[in-house]
Amino acid sequence: MKKSEPAVETKNLSISWGNVNVLNQLNFKLNDGEKLAIVGPSGSGKSTILKILAGLILPTNGELRIFGEKQTYLRLDQNNPPDVRLVFQNPALLGSLTIEENVGFLLKKNKKLSKKLIHKMVRDCLAEVGLFNVENKLPNELSGGMQKRVSFARALITDQSLHAETRPLLLFDEPTAGLDPIASSRIEDLINKTNDKVKGSSIVVSHVLSTIERTSDKVLMLYGGKFRWAGSINEFKESNDPYVFQFRHGKLDGPMQPKDI
Repeated sequence: MKKSEPAVETKNLSISWGNVNVLNQLNFKLNDGEKLAIVGPSGSGKSTILKILAGLILPTNGELRIFGEKQTYLRLDQNNPPDVRLVFQNPALLGSLTIEENVGFLLKKNKKLSKKLIHKMVRDCLAEVGLFNVENKLPNELSGGMQKRVSFARALITDQSLHAETRPLLLFDEPTAGLDPIASSRIEDLINKTNDKVKGSSIVVSHVLSTIERTSDKVLMLYGGKFRWAGSINEFKESNDPYVFQFRHGKLDGPMQPKDI
């Protein structure tokens, strides 16, 4: 990857489910090292953007480039996929695999890495998120909060032999939804720590104000399949734009109507 290439660039990106336009000609760019929050009401298509970026679904129309490479196939169909790491809202761990097997899952595809080295890499990543001596446990033997941290440890895993020239793109889908303020702060700190550790670029999808403000430096407001506002996090805090103002203050009156949300 050339340093001048953005981590993400879209041109008229669109996706439809039947006659419903979920995303309608979206254009945005995420430069290397930037931290972006995509915000908006529930059902506005935020998570759909992450699924497209992660290569889980394909857009109906438009163009997507990741690290400068045009994406035309699902991630599973690519021989050398870009280093994109999605942290789901739920931990999304494989229940029949141990924690070590979950965290080091992708590393086992690299025949050059020994079991001893993979074990060390997994232990180091688990330690980064404050987990020790859990690698032989199954997911159901851990609390929900610990499982969440395992999913972050999985996002820390880097196989430099596969992605020596790129810094990862980290995607976080509603990472603090349903959590109390203290638990949210811990996850927000973990998002920042994970991003700093891998020196990547990140996109956080959220409707939680503290998460948006603490984990991003740019914000895009999504509603009705289109971006309605874009700006820095400081501009987001002060903006009187009707979409931003309604979202930040939870107002019923405004351009985003409950019947559409």
